[in-house]
Formats: sequence, C-alpha cells, structure tokens
Amino acid sequence: MGNSHTSGQGWDFKDERGGTRSFVFHPFLKKPDFDENHPSALLRSPENRLEEAVSLGVAIGLECVAKTLIPLTKIIPATYIGGGKVEEIAERVEQEEIDLVIADCQLSPLQQRNLEKQLKVKVIDRTGLILEIFGERAQTREGVLQVDLAHLEYQKSRLVRSWTHLERQRGGGGFMGGPGERQIESDRRMIKDRISHLKKQLKEVERTRTLHRQSREKVPFPIVAFVGYTNAGKSTLFNRLTEASVMAKDMLFATLDPTMRSIELKDSNKKIILSDTVGFISDLPTELIAAFKATLEEVLSAHVIVHVFDAAHPDVDAQRADVNQVMASLGVNPDNVPVIEAANKIDLLTDEQKELIWQGQVEGSYKVSLSALTGEGTDDLLSMVSNLLARDEVMVTYQVPFQEGKARAWLFEKGDVKEHRISEDQLSEFICVVMSERKHASFQSDYPKIRSMT
Repeated sequence: MGNSHTSGQGWDFKDERGGTRSFVFHPFLKKPDFDENHPSALLRSPENRLEEAVSLGVAIGLECVAKTLIPLTKIIPATYIGGGKVEEIAERVEQEEIDLVIADCQLSPLQQRNLEKQLKVKVIDRTGLILEIFGERAQTREGVLQVDLAHLEYQKSRLVRSWTHLERQRGGGGFMGGPGERQIESDRRMIKDRISHLKKQLKEVERTRTLHRQSREKVPFPIVAFVGYTNAGKSTLFNRLTEASVMAKDMLFATLDPTMRSIELKDSNKKIILSDTVGFISDLPTELIAAFKATLEEVLSAHVIVHVFDAAHPDVDAQRADVNQVMASLGVNPDNVPVIEAANKIDLLTDEQKELIWQGQVEGSYKVSLSALTGEGTDDLLSMVSNLLARDEVMVTYQVPFQEGKARAWLFEKGDVKEHRISEDQLSEFICVVMSERKHASFQSDYPKIRSMT
C-alpha cells in the first residue's frame, strides 16, 4: 500500500503489518470554546492530539492504516462529525478493509451507534480506547478489578456491540465482537450484578491496601512518589535509581500498577521508598479516575512528589498542565508536600533548548534537569530529595523509663535512633532519635508522660 495519499481529503496511510487494521480521526472545533477547567486544551495542537491517539492504538498492538484531522464548525448531535466526512470514512473503511475506527473524542452512545451503522465496523472513542489499554496493562488483582469496574460503568449506557473487555475474558474476539455480545444481549442485568460484585471485591482489596499502608507507616522510611504524563520516562528513571525491572518502553501507559522499591541515599545513608505510579493523560476517563482512586491515593501518602515530564515533547506545557490539574483534583497541596519538577529526556535537547526549560518557572520551586536514559542529573535529584526530607526532621532525646517498653519499641521502630544509653540510676534509658515532626507529635500524643530532653 505504501504511503498513499488521496488529494483533497487529508488521509494519511501507513503500511504496517499485524494487528487489527484501524483508522484514527481527531475532530476539533475551528474556534474552540475555552474551558477553564481544561486550560491545557488550547496548548495542544490538533496534529499532536492525533499523533497521541495513534500512539494509544499502537500501545495495544493496533495497526494504524489511516489517520486524519477533521475540522468542525460545530458538533453534530447524531454523528459528531458531518455527513460528508462520515461518507468519506465509510469509503476508506471499505477500500482499505478497516476493522476498527477510533474517534479521538468523547462520543455519546447515540453517536457511537449511528457511526457504527453507517460505517459498518466497530467504532470506539477516546475513553473506550484508554479503557482497552488499561484492560491489557493491569497486572495486580486490584488493578484488574478497577479496570473491570471502569469498563462496566462506561458500558452501562453503551450498546451491546460496544462491549470488548468482557469478551476477551470470555474468550471472544475483542474489538470485532464475540460470545460476550450474545451474553449481554440476552441478559443486560448481568452488568448491574457484575458492578455490584466488583465493588464488594474492591472494598476488600482497599481494606488490604489500607493495612499495607499502615504497615509502611510503621517503617521509618519516607515515600517518594513519581508522577507524570504517560510516557514521560517515570519507569525508566525508577529503574535507573532502583535497578528494578519495571516495564519501561517508549509506549503510552507502559505502567499501570504502582511499584514500590527501597533505596539508600548516598549523602545521608537514609533509606527511602520510591513509588512508580500510573501515568496521567489528558481527558482521562472519569470512570478511571473513580476506579483508580485507591491507587492514586499512594501519591497522597508521599513525603516528596517528583513530577517527571518529557522536556523534549512538543506538548510539554499542556502535559504538565494536565498532570497539575489531576494532582489538584486528588487534593495534593504543594504547601503540605514538596513537589520536585523533574525535566526528563534532556539528552534529546540542544544546549539552547535546555536553557529554555525553566523559562517562566515560579521562583523558589524545586526543579532539576535530568536524563533517565543516560543518568545525567539523577544524583542532583536524589540530593534534592535528601535535602527536602532533612528539612522536615528533628532530633530529640527522650528519657524512657524501663517499664515503658512499648514507648521504647515505638522509637526504634518508627524513628532513626542515633544513640541510646542507660541513665546513672539505671532506671531509664536516654534515646536520641531523628524523625519527622509529624512522628514526633504522634509520639508525644501516644506517650505524654515520656520526657523530652531537647
């Protein structure tokens, strides 16, 4: 087929092998209304939005046969795009034997049904595509349950023919339909029952996660969480710092389940826990934000947050705005937890471009330039983490009577004990311990009778 191009229509064809043959289109308003809730929308070009949609498809093995931009003067209620464009796409679908059409927008159930009728192939929108990726990438039991729930919530108002995720579980044919279609067609009530069952299972898993979090709080190791736009290089950085084997590929949503590893900071010999989390993306489906609430709560328990962004990406400003918006919606407050801005992939930048990275950056903010691939700047990042953690620590010496065995155990378990010695009367022990102000206040609350010597 080659790189064919049809004059006047803007179709861009690729000749790739394997996978479902897909067609991707990104519709956009010529004069978009500014949405103050999504300030990044105007920072991102339609061309880059289209390329991101293609990358999303590639992330789950789809073969992008064709892609195009569709400028709109208004959104058509019945089909989102105009009738003429629908006819053009239908012709291409038939000529190029397209299996799947991806609309890089949010389609209503009616628009999706009408497009499928006219195009005579499966149609999914951006939300459906992201859900498919999450369905393939989730590894832990909680991740799988959360994805299942998100799919079900999304499909509640969708067509029978829109079902994909459950079909794969039942051995169906994914995008092209299968046994799951007939099952849901014969008994739609299954969706409601399944949602109820999944929510019960997730409550149990969330309880387990809470117990795990409480056990981590007993360990005197602060948590440093990596956040960022998908494909920003978080997992590559995580692997370099921890020498772990987390999946790190040049692929959107390569990591969907958080991974935690401990490392020791060289300059302070302090152990910390690094947490690699799922990447954010613009227009993340609301079903997924709700379903992954427990996973994203890992960020809220962090002592330091590292916002990793791809400094070489053309939409870097928009991507940073998207991440900051999600962080704000989670309740992350930079006044309570320090956020380090880490400009990654500087190995792809010229010296002049490197100087422009922090143009307009707020004074006093924490920032570091690095390359997770080459290792440049990673020591600077760890030094900054060490300094920020030290800022929150206090050194206190307590006189603990021997009969207060629980208090002594608390200090050794949750603090960094520097020195301990028996008192002259041999009735108590002086324990010098370094810990965060939060833990210091917690100890004083739990053991108000224990005297502080400093």
